[in-house]
Amino acid sequence: MARTAEHRLPARRRRRLTVALAVLLTAGTAGAGTVAWNARSGSHEAAPEQPVRVHTTKVARADLSTSRTLPGTLGYGLPHTLKGSGAGIVTRLPAPGATTVRGKPLYWVDDRPVPVLLGDTPFFRALDKPGLRGHDVTVLAGNLRALGYDTGNTGEPAAGRSSRHEAQGDEFTPALSDALRRWQRDTGQKATGTLTPGQAVVLPRPVRVNTVTAALGDPVAGELLTYTSTATSVSVTVDATDVGGVRTGQAVTVTLPDDRRIPATVTAVSRVVQGGSADEQQAQTGPATVAVTVTPLRPADVKALDSASVQVLFTSTERKGVLTVPVTALVALREGGYAVQRPGGALAAVETGMFSDGLVEISGPGVSEGMTVVTAS
Repeated sequence: MARTAEHRLPARRRRRLTVALAVLLTAGTAGAGTVAWNARSGSHEAAPEQPVRVHTTKVARADLSTSRTLPGTLGYGLPHTLKGSGAGIVTRLPAPGATTVRGKPLYWVDDRPVPVLLGDTPFFRALDKPGLRGHDVTVLAGNLRALGYDTGNTGEPAAGRSSRHEAQGDEFTPALSDALRRWQRDTGQKATGTLTPGQAVVLPRPVRVNTVTAALGDPVAGELLTYTSTATSVSVTVDATDVGGVRTGQAVTVTLPDDRRIPATVTAVSRVVQGGSADEQQAQTGPATVAVTVTPLRPADVKALDSASVQVLFTSTERKGVLTVPVTALVALREGGYAVQRPGGALAAVETGMFSDGLVEISGPGVSEGMTVVTAS
């Protein structure tokens, strides 16, 4: 014997149908005892029966994605400490929020400017003798050239540099010494043509002064200030078990305190796991986490903010143009799996895919875009 549509419904759906029928029967019984008087004919008319309302929806194509929103802090990233070197007394210091410029002074020692140069090797020795070779010489020569000074040939041409030259660095030549002397004279330094530690500070890139920790009159050989990146970014803490879904270059959305949503991208995922050790777990300090840095695509979007609490939306999986219905349109079959129900009661078996925001991806030979199906609400 063929199974009726009602028998094929799950118990939950049958219960809903039974309740609806009970309401209908009750209404019908009340209707039989209730009459409407027709003044024109003087006869009695039975009130019409009200049909059971069925909620329906249509199968539609949509883009689905799995996402999560995590709290973040907008700022300039983690601060780094700058220590002075050499001898002397600090006589001038920058203001918090100031940004560094190549060749311009950052602070003053004994009333002499200490300019900023960019590079990856600090000045750790006196550059005062021709023939000295090293990466500190490379930093000096590269900065003077960037500032417009002719340094002559301080090493092999860039195109022909050997691995040996790369390991040894540039050479401190008389021409480089002359270029150094000209720069010193032009910037108010003592024009010696030599450079000793403490006469210039080397930073990896232009930076922003975060806090000033030294005071005027302090010895220069100590902590002077902290600095950060010049670009605002968002710091997000992600559980170590979930960080696998976060990658550098991933597009994210940041919601600002005024509810504006701005595009951003993941620019760094730390390789260091914080917390999660046995001692920390005993102290109940929380799970192991990883620091993630997110940078807005348009700096102008956050130009007016120095710091703020924000929300970051990470989208990890995306399905475009798939057939979807509300989750409430799914019918759980007694024999397993799911189906959708047509208004007439017929069921069409479906395969489910991604669930997102109350929708579910479906597929199957009996479903198509625009098809009307029954939903619970």
